Amino acid sequence: MPQAKKKHRSNREWIERHLSDPFVKRSVQEGYRSRAAYKLAEIDDKDRLLRPGAVVVDLGAAPGSWTQVIRERLSRRGQLSGKVIALDILPMEPLPDVEFILGDFRDEAVEQELEQKLNGARVDAVLSDMAPNLSGIAAADAARSLLLAELALEFAVRHLAPEGVFLVKAFQGSGYSQYVERLKRSFRSVAVRKPAASRESSAEVYLLARGLRVPGSTRGELPTPRDDERS
Repeated sequence: MPQAKKKHRSNREWIERHLSDPFVKRSVQEGYRSRAAYKLAEIDDKDRLLRPGAVVVDLGAAPGSWTQVIRERLSRRGQLSGKVIALDILPMEPLPDVEFILGDFRDEAVEQELEQKLNGARVDAVLSDMAPNLSGIAAADAARSLLLAELALEFAVRHLAPEGVFLVKAFQGSGYSQYVERLKRSFRSVAVRKPAASRESSAEVYLLARGLRVPGSTRGELPTPRDDERS
């Protein structure tokens, strides 16, 4: 079969699957910007990451479905209690009370803007649903995904409060186990979450880390956790 026909069929199958997805239908009915909202909502229902009064940074926020959930969970009687800062290299439609930074969080100018918005406050939760544009080449995609997860971890360790939480998307594959071990050197507990809205066919999981061991460092010098500290 010619390559063009294969691609066309693949696109058509993806569209059909997407439109029939119950989480897509639900997101349209309930006003969420994407089905990803239900991934964060389920994890938060289980693990209680988001509480009114918290300072939360949402990395890779666009189109904003996670940010919608964050704002809801931090609100009392419809009014935001706390601070929500969303960052992305792509534009995002505004949300009430949410501070949005357009740019790459690795850039110095973006880092300075974030520091200004935090005004000296430590962050209670860093959430990252970032994923690269997939090329279809498994090894390359895994490497790009791992790089984003590593950068998110470094960002979290720089900004989290000692008892803060870090939730990051990761893909099982090359480098995954090493990344989990690095998380365990940086945090006291690490758990794996696979919410129902994450398709079973996907290698995607979410890693939830709590309690910084040594704020300000992820470079490998942290002690390896004891067996009784592992999650």
